[in-house]
Amino acid sequence: MSPTIYTIILTSLATGTIITMSSFHWLMAWIGLEINTLAIIPNISTTHHPRSTEAATKYFLTQAAASALILFSSMINAWQTGYWDITQLSSTPSHILLTVALAMKLGLAPLHFWLPEVLQGSTMSTALIIITWQKLAPMSLIFLTMNNLSTTILLTLGLTSSLVGGWAGLNQTQTRKIMAYSSIAHLGWMATISSIMTNILIMNLLIYLTMTTSLFYFLIITKSKTIQNLTTIWTLSPMMSIMMMLSLLSLGGLPPLTGFLPKWLIMEELINQNLTTVTIFMALISLLSLFFYIRLAYTTTLTLSPNMTQTKFKWRFYPSMKTTTILISTMITIFMMPMMSTILM
Repeated sequence: MSPTIYTIILTSLATGTIITMSSFHWLMAWIGLEINTLAIIPNISTTHHPRSTEAATKYFLTQAAASALILFSSMINAWQTGYWDITQLSSTPSHILLTVALAMKLGLAPLHFWLPEVLQGSTMSTALIIITWQKLAPMSLIFLTMNNLSTTILLTLGLTSSLVGGWAGLNQTQTRKIMAYSSIAHLGWMATISSIMTNILIMNLLIYLTMTTSLFYFLIITKSKTIQNLTTIWTLSPMMSIMMMLSLLSLGGLPPLTGFLPKWLIMEELINQNLTTVTIFMALISLLSLFFYIRLAYTTTLTLSPNMTQTKFKWRFYPSMKTTTILISTMITIFMMPMMSTILM
């Protein structure tokens, strides 16, 4: 892809998200979502492969349907109340339709089926954009309409997403699909707390973006598309293997790593809201996700594939790639939790 075209695509991605996050009118928010969708589609289909074309088509149809539901929801609300303001969502049919549309945009279960297939048909860098940057615009709409959305529906979506994300990820061998189900599980935790405590939602989203970016950078640098590819990381760089293992365990939510912090705060807030049953269920479901994180960590660190070549680098491996971003994100992923007591003082 031409650098000029790629720059235009990335600029459009940023512009669409910023328009949605900064708008108070439903039409402007919808325009931002459409710009975002149309900008990422050429990036998905850039490899000219049938699988990438299929992924781009699935992404377009799903996002277009979700955007149409958002527009329909806002029109119903404007018809009944006379307001196009995002925060003035008082119609019951409108907020139900909006919740379904945002769940489809984010990939929450049971509207998640497009996400693993789209990620599997995309390149690693595009998959990273889809499960990180593309979540910001829908999350901003949830933040703006949190007082009008149904807590029961969001709790149901959160529990279902956590269960599906953990259960479906157990039998996967492709790293992009594993990360897709990991994203679904983490979005389930965010949906659970979204209508209760927005400060925890924002913190959880930022930590999720940091941890996912860190792990995806490891996968991009090592060209690891399957679990089998992870067995060669130790021969390439033992330090990278250890850092990747810690990032995986942080994603799983093991203390004292950063990933434990949002789960701890979410469970504490759910208990304060007298949702003890939901808290216990979420804690038990997280063990499913933790299983395949430990599986990946075991494959990465504790197994050693036979190395029959004299070179340390695998085919098409680029050792000159800059690693500043991965170092910063990994440090935050690992060490933010121990520093929180100092930060919060």
